[in-house]
Formats: sequence, C-alpha cells, structure tokens
Amino acid sequence: MVDFWNFLLTNKAEIWDQLLQHIGLTAVSLLIAVLIGIPLGLLATRYKKVSGPVLGTVGIIQTIPSIALLGFMLPLLGIGALPAVVALFLYALLPIVRNTYSGIQEVESSVIESARGMGMTSGQILRKVELPLAGPVIFAGIRTATVINVGVATLCALIGAGGLGEYIFRGIALNNSVMILAGALPAALLALTFDFVLGLLERNVSKLLKPLSYGLAVMVLFVSVYAISTMFVEQKFKAGVPPEFLERADGYQGLKQHYGLDIPVVEMNASLMYEALKNKRVDVIVGYSTDGRIKAFNLKVLKDDKQYFPPYQAAPIVKEDFAEAHPKMITAINKLAGKISTEQMTALNSAVDNDQQSELSVAKKFLNEQGFRTSVTRKGTPDLLIGGKLQTEQFILAHMYRILIENYTDLDVELRLGLAGTQIVFTALQNDEIQLYPEYTGTGLHVLFESDEATVDSLGNSASAVFDYVKVRSQKQFDIQWLEPIGFENTYALIMRKEQAKRLDIETISDLADYLSSK
Repeated sequence: MVDFWNFLLTNKAEIWDQLLQHIGLTAVSLLIAVLIGIPLGLLATRYKKVSGPVLGTVGIIQTIPSIALLGFMLPLLGIGALPAVVALFLYALLPIVRNTYSGIQEVESSVIESARGMGMTSGQILRKVELPLAGPVIFAGIRTATVINVGVATLCALIGAGGLGEYIFRGIALNNSVMILAGALPAALLALTFDFVLGLLERNVSKLLKPLSYGLAVMVLFVSVYAISTMFVEQKFKAGVPPEFLERADGYQGLKQHYGLDIPVVEMNASLMYEALKNKRVDVIVGYSTDGRIKAFNLKVLKDDKQYFPPYQAAPIVKEDFAEAHPKMITAINKLAGKISTEQMTALNSAVDNDQQSELSVAKKFLNEQGFRTSVTRKGTPDLLIGGKLQTEQFILAHMYRILIENYTDLDVELRLGLAGTQIVFTALQNDEIQLYPEYTGTGLHVLFESDEATVDSLGNSASAVFDYVKVRSQKQFDIQWLEPIGFENTYALIMRKEQAKRLDIETISDLADYLSSK
C-alpha cells in the first residue's frame, strides 16, 4: 500500500490528465447517446414497424465484444479519441433506447386518453405526461449506460485515446500490480461516483426534468468545447509508443535524456502503431527493426547514432532443470541457431503481416527450405509448453520450435502465445507455466536484470558481451539457460514515414532531436 501511495504522489499529474481524458471520453459519448438514443426510443414507441429493427440492432451492437468493436473502428476512423467515442456511443445506446421505449410503453393508456380528452396535442402529451411519467425509467437507462462506459473506456487506451486504461495496460505489460491499481482504482471510483450522483438525480427526476434538460444543454456545450479543444485537436508532431516502452530501463525516459529528445507521446498498442504512422496519425513510432511493415508501408528506421539501444539478439531461453532432463529437445532447438538473419526474419514477418499468410505456414515453409523435417504433427498430451509475446515473430518462432521438437524428439508440444509483456512471459517461465520462449539479450540486460549504467557501459554495446552477461546472470539468478542465438537482432527503433523524414532531412535520432528543439 505504501508503494501505491508513493506511486500516486509521484505520478499525480499524469493520473489527473488520464482521469480528465477518461471523463471526457465517457461524457462526450454518453451525451451523443442520450441525444440520439432517446429520440430513437420514442420513434420505436410511435411506429411499431420500426421498434423491432431498432431494438434488435442496438441489442446486437451490445453483444459485440468491446475490444472487437474498437478493432472494427480502426479501418474506418483510425486511432485516437474519435473511434473511441464512436465505440462508447454505440455501447451506450442499448440501455437508453430500451429504457426509453419501455418507460413510454408503461404509461397507462387511460392517462393518455384523459390528457387527450383535455384537448392536449400529441406534443403536449409527450412533454407533459409521457416523459415525466417515464422519466425515472429513462434515467435508469442513462445511469446504466454511464457505468458501462466508464468501464469500457479503459480499453480505449489500446487505440491511443488515453484515459485510465493507460496505466492498466502498462502495468499488465510490466506485471506491475501497483501500476494496474493506479488505473483501475480511479476508474472504479469514477464509476461509483457517477452511479451515486445519478442515483440521487434519478429519485427526483420527475421534479427535476426541466432543470435537467437545461443542465444537459449546458453540459453538451461545455463538454463539446472541452472535447474539441483537447481530445480532437491534433498536436503537430507526436510519437506513438507501446505501453511497456514508457517504463522500461531502455525505454522512453532514458531515450529522452540520452538524446535530449522532447516529443509528445501517444500510448497505443504495438500492433497499431505502424498503421497509425502510415495514416499520419503520428509522426514517429517506437517499433521493432524486423517488422515487415517497415518496407511495406515505405517507412524509415532512424539511425541510433549515439548507440542508446543495446544489442537485442534473439535466443530461446529454457528452465535449467527442464533442459537437463531433455537433452534431445535442446539439440532440436539448437538446429535453428544462427539460421535466421535479420533480413530473413523481416521477410518472414512481412509474409504474415502484409501477405496474410499464417504463422504456421510461414514457419513450416522456412524450415522446409532449410532442409529440416516438418511432417510430424503430434496431438497428444503436451510434454512442454512454448510461450511467446504479442509479436508476429514470436508466433513464427514458437511454431518453428514446435515443429523441430515434434520432428526430432518424441515430445508433444503446445503453444501459449500472445502473452502481453516481458515480465508476464518471463514470470510464466519461472513458474513452470511454460518451459521455453524466445527472448532478446537487450531485454534481458535492462528488463530482467535492471542493469545499472556502469554495467551497461562495461559491455561496450558488444552483442557477444551482452549475450554472455545475460547467460551467466540468468543461470546464477534464475536457473534459466539461454540457448544459442538464432542469428538476428530485433532492436527497438524510432521509425518515420520515409517521405516525411526526407522532407525534414532526418536520418538519425539526433537529427530528430535537433529538428524538435528548433521548432
């Protein structure tokens, strides 16, 4: 708990910004949902033929998993606040439309007939009879939609929309429970606060219908101005970075100090950054040097001229006792040692990311070309589990190892891929939840061992020295063995659109820092 409070105090400014972004996303989407949802519900009560399609459509939207709905928004609206608001608006529709429909339908017909008998027009009956009587039910729908939106808005951090989800996903990537709590607790408190305040208003909604209507109009104006002035105004030059990079020892803070680089960052899912850069949503990203989309999207990797990033040789790591018990497995895995160059790994990634080939078929084809056996596929109870991070090449490598082990030993293999972050997959290895996964030496140096500056300097940015260091430390500290390197390096890299880099005369990270400081 002490760590949590210290974290809150240290990062209070960032948490406050995230809280405001979260409230903004929730409020804007909810107001749009109210302005559209209530008329839709009223329309359904007036025209029976449209009630079925309207209620059915909003019901179907609600069944779409929220993360999938955000994914559907990307090709249409890109990343940022706009697709997040649209997704949240769609999620808020069902409770508002359905409660409006039910509330109006439940008004006694005798009451409406009496009003009509008094000479009221249809509009007067709606304003003075139906809406006041249905108000509590409609308001309950708005209250439900609000709580739903506060929760779903945490996912919007995945598409660069900000909000309290940023700390949650950063904490998951780093297996940092304090960081997860710093995002989850304010989000929960925000939902409870909204629910409490709206609950108070709900009990008096009939009396407060007119003031609430005026208040809603003022809020629409205020929140719209705020949203336009903050969320939807594009900054001139900004970087897209994955959550893990913001907190790693070899991450953004160190890069900022090393190069004097001062650039606004947008936190987003690593797999979305390349699309965001291609579509000019950001100007530079922190990506991976072997990603196949660099060539496909005509992107440029900036030279790390001050050698900030260490060597990131890829190599499989395995628990020491499991390796000793299965020497044939080690022999099978080491068949891949030195067999994949950086250019080949980039091409394999491109085959999956750009040519839409499956990871399994790409892995099998490569092994066939190298002359390895690939025909055996086992379906029995797994003898070992191979893990992997949420990167294309980790999927491909895991399939290669499975094929090699099943074809050169009598072991059955199962894959557990897409684990979100270094600490998560490494902890799974330590806990025997997996027995093998591909890791990178630079990640071992900075993330697994948190090496100090003197140690990093002593290794002189030498690939072999870094490999030997992490190999020895892993054996002593964790009983984990680094096997022979695969042959390629996948380093962090700052990447820009080629035409933009050429236009701004930016070749290196130092050039980028100079350009930003001159603006």
